[in-house]
Amino acid sequence: MYAIELCETDKVKFAEQIIRQLPDWFGIEESIFNYLSDIATMPTYFATDAKGDKLGFATLHFHNSATAEIHVMGVLPQWHGMGIGKLLVERLAEMAKSSGCRYLTVKTLGESHPDRQFYSRTRQFYLSAGFLPLEESMTIWNGTPCLLMALSLH
Repeated sequence: MYAIELCETDKVKFAEQIIRQLPDWFGIEESIFNYLSDIATMPTYFATDAKGDKLGFATLHFHNSATAEIHVMGVLPQWHGMGIGKLLVERLAEMAKSSGCRYLTVKTLGESHPDRQFYSRTRQFYLSAGFLPLEESMTIWNGTPCLLMALSLH
């Protein structure tokens, strides 16, 4: 089965290896650089198989005492649909709740963006994990529609 573990050693390297295999979601080099810089300072959990191979990751960002965010998450393409993303979300929700947070949030590309193939799958994934859409904003990502979603932890 899979294990979800906090990783401190080489987490940026491992996350980059996964991100680079997801060009349909991570195609802007500046954004990749920013995500990797953030991963260096934020708690990052990796999904591993029985051999210890890293299959996916998710990074938790605490905004305040009530809210944490899934800042960046990726699962290797060949492992999509196998429950790994759900396990990562569950672990981050557990960690946020145990830290006293009441909400777990995530930002993703909004529905008004013309990408219908990849990010519609992302939005559906978060909906299936219990997140609700709160607001689509054009200001968070400077003109790119950003959908803010939230999961209640109580």
